[in-house]
Amino acid sequence: MSEQDHGPVHDVVAIGVGPFNLGLAALAEPVVGLDVVCLDDNPGFDWHPGLLLEGATLQTPFLADLVTLADPTSPYSFLNYLKMTGRIYAFYIREQFFMLRAEYNQYCRWVADQLSGVVFDRRVTAIHYEAEHDTYRVETTAPVAGSSQVYRARHLVLGTGPARYVPECCRGLSGEVFHAVDYLDHKAALATAERVAIVGSGQSAAEIFRDRLNYVGDGQRLDWFTRSPRFFAMAYDKLTLELTSPEYIDYFHSLPEHTRQRLSAAQKPLYKGIDRDLSADIYDTLYEKQVHGITAIGMQANASLTDVSQDSHGRFYLSFSQTEQGAVFEHVCDALILATGFSHHVPDYIAPIADRLRWDSQNRYDVTRTYAIDTGGRRVFVQNAEGHTHGFTASDLGMACYRNAVILREIVGREVYPVEQAIAFQTFDVTGQPAANPEMPRKQRRHEG
Repeated sequence: MSEQDHGPVHDVVAIGVGPFNLGLAALAEPVVGLDVVCLDDNPGFDWHPGLLLEGATLQTPFLADLVTLADPTSPYSFLNYLKMTGRIYAFYIREQFFMLRAEYNQYCRWVADQLSGVVFDRRVTAIHYEAEHDTYRVETTAPVAGSSQVYRARHLVLGTGPARYVPECCRGLSGEVFHAVDYLDHKAALATAERVAIVGSGQSAAEIFRDRLNYVGDGQRLDWFTRSPRFFAMAYDKLTLELTSPEYIDYFHSLPEHTRQRLSAAQKPLYKGIDRDLSADIYDTLYEKQVHGITAIGMQANASLTDVSQDSHGRFYLSFSQTEQGAVFEHVCDALILATGFSHHVPDYIAPIADRLRWDSQNRYDVTRTYAIDTGGRRVFVQNAEGHTHGFTASDLGMACYRNAVILREIVGREVYPVEQAIAFQTFDVTGQPAANPEMPRKQRRHEG
């Protein structure tokens, strides 16, 4: 079969058009001879539209856009977007390092509209390896148009991202129970709820709680439960931010699997905490509510949701365990918002090529340091699916350009964009320590510092 009969072969087919693969497409666009196609099953780009609350901002600075940290001269930078839309001076006068989340969504749409290789309404159903051509066959259907199409590629980048997590005890419930990412879709319906409960932690839970505080005092009660030991703020000091560095990724990736798993659990406050300004605003609002005698508000930490039942009127009966005391208690509400985050799962479409991929002892991707998961280490890459191998930077927008620069280097075979090797003042690996003074007695050396 000729190549023409076989159909066009792309250098890269990237699956999922979130910020990470969109950034990859933007950085790949000016690379001469590199053919990248990005597929997504949605009708267009829309990044968590249910969480685009008024005033909500990203938790990373605007420099962490799709391209700037890899290529500050790119026409797809956020600053160029502001210039092209006539808003750069207003942004300058605003003097805010963090862009609005709705603004980030608009910026990403602006970039997506300019890239011909970004294709929406394409759901991947299966991927097969074609040994006779040494290519991957990506089979797709169009949810809206209903058509089917096949794409072939030499490389794959899987970026479908994590799926919303719903606790098992909440599955199958009806009525006003929904995940936090759908909040704005349900906001109007919440107006008639007398008792609203939020279960979960992190920025999304805090933003929704802050928004719902506006309605307490008009006959509505609001409660927020988290199994975390406290409502903690995100760690955003400069030395902690050095953990988002190539050196720390090197260090984390080199650790044994069980050590990485323990560290991942301990590092949740580094990326699942609440913005400090938002935390302060919540406290100030609670204080003001109290001054005005409005007290129908509850916040409970160490509360692990164990069961939910529902009566014929649609009320939810929540059962909790106080994790430190070991005590149990119940709560009744009319609307339940699940700010329970996201979880990774292996998409069904890769089943036909599973034997060509690397897996760890828990049947997760065994991701190489260069973000590959194929047994050869150069053909199939992942975006935001490597938290267990690379640490919490997997979901960090600030490290997306770095990861894309590495992936492009591996695909093209040369360094398209400079890939930083060392940016931190800290040393994470003991091999980076200076040699001990051989003149110093061993006992003194052991206790030095």
